[in-house]
Order: sequence, then structure tokens, then C-alpha cells
Amino acid sequence: MFIDTHSHLYTSDFDDDQDAVVERALAAGVTRVVLPDIDSTTREAEFLLADRYPDMMLPLLGIHPTSIGDNYKQELAALEKHPRRGDARGIGECGIDLYRDTSRYKEQLVAFEWQLHVAREMDLPVIIHSRDSLPEIFAVLERQHYNMKGILHCFPGNATDARRAIDLGFLLGIGGIITFKNASAAEVARETGIDRIVLETDAPYLAPAPRRGTRNESSYIPLIALKLAELTGNTLEKVAEVTTRNAIALFSLSPQTTR
Repeated sequence: MFIDTHSHLYTSDFDDDQDAVVERALAAGVTRVVLPDIDSTTREAEFLLADRYPDMMLPLLGIHPTSIGDNYKQELAALEKHPRRGDARGIGECGIDLYRDTSRYKEQLVAFEWQLHVAREMDLPVIIHSRDSLPEIFAVLERQHYNMKGILHCFPGNATDARRAIDLGFLLGIGGIITFKNASAAEVARETGIDRIVLETDAPYLAPAPRRGTRNESSYIPLIALKLAELTGNTLEKVAEVTTRNAIALFSLSPQTTR
């Protein structure tokens, strides 16, 4: 049994075969899928998918850092007032993205810290996006005066960074990149082991080898798990057991409800 802790299966990339994608995930042993939010333009589709598969899909509320623009205050207000706020199983994905554009850094920082406050207020885990911004993310997390819980999604750092994240109470999100040649995630896995790792796809992005370059989907989680098992000297069954247990604990799931 696997849990995909990060998939955007509600986006238009899956309009033509969404049900088939879900069925393939179940056939691959993926019994739960966490749905990180993007922004107000995709939120309705996210919750519609969660309503169609209530025993499988876990919707979150958040604003992706690349969605932070001139209207970011309106986006924050829409999140705060969303009628399904009480159904969210976590906050995110949120964070800072400095990969292509640094001009919105201050606004991203404000939105990120605001969402961390919401996560604290609601006692929910937070899913953090940290592309080209891991030092900035650490700086924010380390000046918080309370314990946080969550996932550093698509963990971009090295083994030293991983230990720093773990010391802050976070799990490491490991996805298809671990199957790429010379990926830093492979070093992280070898050095830290699987005890603080969860699996994710980031579907429709970052499909693992040998599917690299195609649309990603949750049924590819076993490919990621298999590579993780190889790197850490564990069996596939052990990787499934530990990563699923980590996700269950983080999202306060009952083992009886994970199929």
C-alpha cells in the first residue's frame, strides 16, 4: 500500500482520463492521494475530485508561490473565506519559488508566512515548495516560535540540508527526480534512510524513469519506491510500509481508512 503525498490530479492535464488515472493508481496499490492546492482558479476542480473519491483523495488549501501576483491579497482572502476550509487536510502547497522570477519575493514571503500561521491556527500539516529558495525557507521556519509539521516537497537539498529539515520536524518529499541521473535526492536517501521520507509524484510533472518526459500520475509511485528501496538497501515492501506510516501520522489518518 502506498500514499502519494503530492499530486495535482484535478488539473486540466487529466480532463480526458481522470477516472482511468485513479483506477490505475488503485491498481498500483496507491490508496490515498494528497491534493495540494494551487490557487482560486483550480480549487473548485480539486474539491470536486475529492468529493468523487472521498475515501482516497485528501484536499488541501493553499496558494502556490508562482500564483502570487498583484492580486495576492485577494487570493489570501479567498482562501481564508473558502466554504470548504474545514474540509482541508493540510495547508499548501505554499512557499517560495525563485527559479525564474525573483521580483515577487517579498509578496511570496508574506503569503508563505501567512499560510504558516493558518496551518498553526488549524493544527494542520503544511506542504512547502522551495525551488531555488531552500535557505530562505529555512530562515522562515527557524524563526518560528512553535513546532511545525509537514513536508518539504520535492526536497531539493543535500544530506546536510535534509538533517536540518528533519531537526525542524519536517518529512522529506521524494518523487521522480530520485530516478534521474546524478540526482541529489539519491544522496539524501542514502544518507538519511527512509524513516523521515514520504513518497510523491507531483503529477502531472516530473515523471520517474523510465516514464520521464511523459505526463506523471499517481500509479508511478511504485517506480519511485523501487528506486528508493535500491538506494537504501530496503525491500519494496519496507519502503511502502514506512513511507505510508509516515503519511498516516502526518495527516492523522486511521489505518482502517487507508484500505
